[in-house]
Amino acid sequence: MARSTTTRRKTINTLAAWAVGLLIFFPILWTILTSFKTEATAIADPPVFLFFDWTLENYAVVQERSDYMRFLWNSVIIAGGSTLLGILVAVPAAWSMAFVPSKRTKDILLWMLSTKMLPAVGVLYPIYIIFIEAGLLDTRIGLTLVLMLINLPIIVWMLYTYFREIPGEILEAARMDGASLKEEILYILTPMAIPGIASTVLLNIILAWNEAFWTLNLTAAKAAPLTAFIASYSSPEGLFYAKLSAASTMAIAPVLILGWFSQKQLVRGLTFGAVK
Repeated sequence: MARSTTTRRKTINTLAAWAVGLLIFFPILWTILTSFKTEATAIADPPVFLFFDWTLENYAVVQERSDYMRFLWNSVIIAGGSTLLGILVAVPAAWSMAFVPSKRTKDILLWMLSTKMLPAVGVLYPIYIIFIEAGLLDTRIGLTLVLMLINLPIIVWMLYTYFREIPGEILEAARMDGASLKEEILYILTPMAIPGIASTVLLNIILAWNEAFWTLNLTAAKAAPLTAFIASYSSPEGLFYAKLSAASTMAIAPVLILGWFSQKQLVRGLTFGAVK
């Protein structure tokens, strides 16, 4: 009796998980399907789900109208650069807070996290002026720095959580064996925290890749990433749903593929230290 109850509970949990997963994935699926429709079919009422004349016209129009590869390359550089800079800054910071804490460590962590609650538009004007004066407006370097700074609190918090799960005695033993601070971080701490660092890197890439507010306000043409590429299909002439869906699909495809192939590493990193 107990076994059948357990089996039933597992079945219900599995079905519930699949239902939630499909519910979350449905908007993405609908966007992909809409990208293969004509504009008339895309706005049909009632909506047409699968049985329609599939077409690649929208993708051809998007390719002719915009230089997709330029937007893609900008996104790769900005997302990758901001992630790399963030990790280089966050690893020493998280190490210090995890293994050499002070009385104010928790206050500093809470303060860093509280900066994420500040509306971005509240600091847009001063940052915009700074960018103009520094010559960083519509540059990859400028946008990389901004995205690194706005995601830095999350990176530090995640790495701090992972580092806290590593026994401090291991680092103390390394010091007794003559390891320098650099060697301690590079050769002892980092290899042990690889799952956590990998999941942090993946999450930061996704956050930077999907960032729209700063990319639309601090870029115009030269450094515009894929979020600006998508926004270009909303114009005074109207909102072209099929072409917008094609542009969106082309924009999210790289990060979807990355997430699909990295899902095991991501789950491993997010559960790092959960079981002792």
